Amino acid sequence: MTRIVVIGDVGGCADHLTRALEPLIGTPDTVVIQVGDLIDRGPDSPGVLRLVSRRLAATAPRWIQLIGNHESPYLGAEPFWPEPLDDADAALLRHWWLTERLRVAAAIRTAEGEEFLLTHAGLTVAAWRELGEPVTASTAADLLNTRPETLLWSYGGPLWAEPAQVYGSWLDERLTMPFSQAHGHSAVVDYQHRSWVCEERIRVRSTADWDARRTVTRLTGGCFVAVDPKHGRMGADSWAPWVLDDAAIIS
Repeated sequence: MTRIVVIGDVGGCADHLTRALEPLIGTPDTVVIQVGDLIDRGPDSPGVLRLVSRRLAATAPRWIQLIGNHESPYLGAEPFWPEPLDDADAALLRHWWLTERLRVAAAIRTAEGEEFLLTHAGLTVAAWRELGEPVTASTAADLLNTRPETLLWSYGGPLWAEPAQVYGSWLDERLTMPFSQAHGHSAVVDYQHRSWVCEERIRVRSTADWDARRTVTRLTGGCFVAVDPKHGRMGADSWAPWVLDDAAIIS
């Protein structure tokens, strides 16, 4: 068993990522999973990429890097951000993608036995069905890591879907979730004002850790954990990665 540390969207905030990683450096029993959106919006996207490049080359902690929608224009999707990376940083992302250091999904099992699929934005019912309705998080992650382009570059897919769309799809269908999910990309709250920005049916199923900037939304059969801290241009004053002790990587 190991300690798994899930880091939400970094968004170009290199200093914030550095501070989060300092206690973890050199800990061989730790695996970091970063859920994508390393770049854009914040002050130092190149610095974030350099930091992650060093972590990918190191052994402690082990680093699993997922793709976010902000990385996707450099890998096959349409450009959308008005401040593109320079050629060298874009080439680095493409290298990670070609060498499979950049993944679409991961799967973990907690100490309590709960399975989580980790993607950037979460899996809607429609996306789950397009994958063939996998019944385990590990199978879903393996299927996503074959890089099905119709899902990856789609605005309803696991890089782009909004929480209301993802959670609402499972509520609308009245399905039992086959596994829980964790994602970044967005949230059902406004952390700055400590307010909720979602439908009441989602609100009543949700709790927020305002200081860590993390929400949990419980549905039939599982839950969604949203880890995007919404750093914005300069980074959040207070936030923390999601830490799971005695957990296991299952995909």
